[in-house]
Amino acid sequence: MSAFNPETFLAAQRATVDTLLSVANTALASAERVAALNLHAAREAIEDMALSGKAALSVSNPQEAMTLPVKLAQPQVEKGMAYTRSVYEITSAAREDATNIVEARFDHFKADMARLAEQLTRTSPAGSEVAVAAIHSAVDSATQAFAQFNASMNQLRELTENNVTAMGNATVKASR
Repeated sequence: MSAFNPETFLAAQRATVDTLLSVANTALASAERVAALNLHAAREAIEDMALSGKAALSVSNPQEAMTLPVKLAQPQVEKGMAYTRSVYEITSAAREDATNIVEARFDHFKADMARLAEQLTRTSPAGSEVAVAAIHSAVDSATQAFAQFNASMNQLRELTENNVTAMGNATVKASR
C-alpha cells in the first residue's frame, strides 16, 4: 500500500479552497450588512439635517436659540453610538463565523494528519518512527499555535467590547 494517495491530496486541496470560499463569503456578507447600515445612516442624516433646518427656522426667541444645539445634538450622539455598536456587532459576528469555519477546518486537518501518521506507521518500513514522530510533533505545534491565536483573538475581542462600551458611556454622559 502506498503512503501517498493523490486523491487524498486533491481532496485536501478542494477542502482548503472550500474553506477559503466560505471565509470570503462571510466577509462579503459582512460588507453587505455594513453597506446597508451606511445607506440607512445616510438616509437618517439627510432627514436629520432637514429637521434641524426646520427647527432652526422655527426659533422664535433667544432662549430657544440657545437650547437648540443641545436639543439637536443629543439624538445625534445616540445615533452615532448606535451606529458604532451596529458596526461592531456586524464585524464581531463575521469574525465569529470566520473563526468557526477555520476551527472546523483545522479540526479536520488534525484528523487527517492523525490518519496519515497511522497509515505511515502501518505501511512504512522499520526505522520510520522518526518521521511519524515528526508529523505528530508538527500537529501538536500547530495545535498549540492555533490555541494561542484563539486566546489572543478572544482577549482582543474582550478589550474591544470593553472599549466600545466605555466609549459609548462616556460619549452619552458628555453630551448630556
